[in-house]
Amino acid sequence: VCDTLHKPARYRVHMFYTHAGCTLVALNPFRPVPDLYSLDVMKEYHHCPQPQESKPHIFIVAEEAYRNVQGQVEPVDQSLVVSGESGAGKTWTSRCLMKYYATVASSSSLETSQNTVERIERRVLDSNPIMEAFGNACTLRNNNSSRFGKYIQLQLDRCQLLVGASVQTYLLEKTRVANQPTNERNFHIFYQMMKGATDEQRLEWMMSPGQTFQWLPNADKTVEEDCFSDTLEAMDHLGVDSDRQKQIFTILAGILQLGNVTFSTWTDESQPCNLTEDVCLSFAVDFLLRAAELLCVPADDLQTSLRVRTLRAGKHQVLKPCSQTECSVRRDCLAKVIYAELFEWLVMFINNSICADQSTWSNFIGVLDVYGFECFQMNNLEQLCINYANEKLQQHFVAHYLKAQQEEYVSEGLEWSFVRYQDNQSCLDLMEGSPTSVFSLLNEVCRLNRASDAKTFRVRLEKELSENANISWNKFSTEPHFTVSHYAGRVEYQIHGMVEKNKDPVPPELISLLQSSKNPLIQHIFAEKDDGKQTSKGLSKVTVVSKFKNSLENLMKILHSTTPHYTRCIKPNQDCQPLTFRKDETFSRCWYDSLCLCLMNMWT
Repeated sequence: VCDTLHKPARYRVHMFYTHAGCTLVALNPFRPVPDLYSLDVMKEYHHCPQPQESKPHIFIVAEEAYRNVQGQVEPVDQSLVVSGESGAGKTWTSRCLMKYYATVASSSSLETSQNTVERIERRVLDSNPIMEAFGNACTLRNNNSSRFGKYIQLQLDRCQLLVGASVQTYLLEKTRVANQPTNERNFHIFYQMMKGATDEQRLEWMMSPGQTFQWLPNADKTVEEDCFSDTLEAMDHLGVDSDRQKQIFTILAGILQLGNVTFSTWTDESQPCNLTEDVCLSFAVDFLLRAAELLCVPADDLQTSLRVRTLRAGKHQVLKPCSQTECSVRRDCLAKVIYAELFEWLVMFINNSICADQSTWSNFIGVLDVYGFECFQMNNLEQLCINYANEKLQQHFVAHYLKAQQEEYVSEGLEWSFVRYQDNQSCLDLMEGSPTSVFSLLNEVCRLNRASDAKTFRVRLEKELSENANISWNKFSTEPHFTVSHYAGRVEYQIHGMVEKNKDPVPPELISLLQSSKNPLIQHIFAEKDDGKQTSKGLSKVTVVSKFKNSLENLMKILHSTTPHYTRCIKPNQDCQPLTFRKDETFSRCWYDSLCLCLMNMWT
């Protein structure tokens, strides 16, 4: 084992940051480092005459961006892009950046405004634990993995004081609510509730002692983010009153009970599926009754909406019993749409709480924390979108730094050899290009709403895209798939279920059911749902990839209009072992991480 462990010289002496050209490189120590991010350290970098001459640190990047705003260096608005694979430390780095600005941009000598500044600082920081509780999960690669992307704009007034913030989110992995990968967990908030609830709360949520939930695997595992009191405290500071908190957690409890509702094998196609008679020494109908009560909907209506679908033929309606599989899909769909809309409402509430009026701020510093490049044993639409986002950001980095730096060396007549970088435009053309790409073909199938099995779609991909060198197929594979050669490596995507995920259908009966809820928050969330956004068959007219692609294009416009600052987080070992650097693992995963480590010139 010792032969495979090679620590970089700086990492060995607990120096976790270094510069690689214009990029700050951060190696995750996987352990707390005392005083590395203390208030005194913040002040040291903030008041330093030349921060770039100080020891490499994330606060140097933060201070450089802040001074650019102070000096009105064009473009004045700044973006800090935190990149790296899952588990490399992006979320922690973003937290540190938020804390830095909430500290240095909130110091005011005006006593009359001090209370306002402190309130804004507190609210901006409290947005983090809430979004992490509802949007992060413990995965195989990371105990606190962001299952959504976010761009936080910290709004500064003309005196460069923090006056507000806004949050934009991207592609919440809502499938995790009802389907957790093997040995992974659901979102943190569910485990926080289970472990931190009082007896009174458990009674309100109808959780009997010792009850287990199908959608809460690995409930015995404890991570640092399982602290329910932190989430409640953050909600209090942001102005989520006790009544609204009760409504939120009642909804979440209803989702958990819904996960225990299962259906028996379909024996008579003319009749709806029965609920199973024995699950964990209880009856599925009991869980359905609890779910209905917690979601404040009639139990009979809930049961009917899960087991019977409505077909429309002109002005007539036909009720058709659902198969066992269809019932389970509808149950999962109900849970996912509730959770996704609840998450969207929380983000909107946070923005209303912390966003300043346009007239009060003049510039912003944006912090981008997106999901890292993903390659699992099973990859589907979620990973395709996530890796597409990483491809776009990689191209942005190459355009701003590698190309520009090499052109500068040439213009100055310096003797040096070009660094060969990987141009990923052909990969982006494969995924989003016009007129034909993976995304356009996916959308075409959804738009035509024709039956399309995985094998048929694979044949279509091969016929239309085989000339692109970035896509390939394993001829001997029994499962329909396609493999994309990304800048960070090859990823095999499973086609089964991809078209359906892109459609993201929500049966109209489920929306109608939720609109009848007596829970004020559910009423509020679903009352404004525009039925025109969906067809009569419950298919969204805006596909998942179209929505994600549009939001990502808007993000790229913002990044291109700002001065970017890149921080690359590197995961030194796959097992998250403290102070352990496995050279072969790290160098083999991504050519860009390898380049950063080589540029660091820190190998003994």
